[in-house]
Amino acid sequence: MYKIVRKEVLNPSVSLIEVEAPYIARKAEPGQFIILRVDEKGERIPFTIADYDRDKGTVTVIFQIVGKSTESLNELGEGDSLQDMVGPLGVASNFEGVKKVAVIGGGLGTAIAYPQAKKLHSMGVSVDMINGFRNKDLIIIEDLCKAACTNLYTMTDDGSNGNQGFVTAKLEELINSGEKYDLVVAIGPLVMMKAVCDLTRKYDIKTIVSMNPIMIDGTGMCGGCRITVGGETKFACVDGPDFDGHLVDFDSAIARSRMFKNQEAELRERAHKCRLEGMNNA
Repeated sequence: MYKIVRKEVLNPSVSLIEVEAPYIARKAEPGQFIILRVDEKGERIPFTIADYDRDKGTVTVIFQIVGKSTESLNELGEGDSLQDMVGPLGVASNFEGVKKVAVIGGGLGTAIAYPQAKKLHSMGVSVDMINGFRNKDLIIIEDLCKAACTNLYTMTDDGSNGNQGFVTAKLEELINSGEKYDLVVAIGPLVMMKAVCDLTRKYDIKTIVSMNPIMIDGTGMCGGCRITVGGETKFACVDGPDFDGHLVDFDSAIARSRMFKNQEAELRERAHKCRLEGMNNA
């Protein structure tokens, strides 16, 4: 059993949990992920490791409440325990030889971009971090990000925080102002990462994206997390989750991500039906 030692509500739909997992914390690196189950009947849910503390033996996960499983996870509090957790899985990010990097997080992707920026910053790399949210009420971990980079730019679609615009517009503004990036790291919704890659391709800037497709076992056996990279089939769980963004077939990845929308909606509707429904007819 994996005990939750800290829980924090970051916004109405996003929560943070810090979990006792000393063996995972000992080996975890930015870019890797874990798979957990809330209880013995729960499904296996993959989450990128948002942070880890080797001294405390804890791993931090930040998740969005989007369906039955994440709702069940969010019902747990400090002192409760997860049924099981496995990791670290995936290939750790490799930042060898870079000197100046732009790290871009979109929405919940900010929680995944944060450990990347933190690692780069600790290596002495100059890091410009650009985070994007729909509005100011959805902004998360801004203070942590500020401490993990050289310059932080937090953008909102509606300008409610005083900085209106997409992350791509800010990135292009920085490039045109003379910033020379060795690498861009983009993590967030598929459409956002695709837009970033379309932009950086014009400027011939290497771009790494973190792919989070449908995943079941996390060991490359089920094939559920397959994506096309450079015309070849790759498995995000064992070959990634980091990939060269200029080689990723985003159109097919976006199509596959929408395959179970109807089933997910139906399950949420069933889960939210009042248990007393129909009793008036008894």
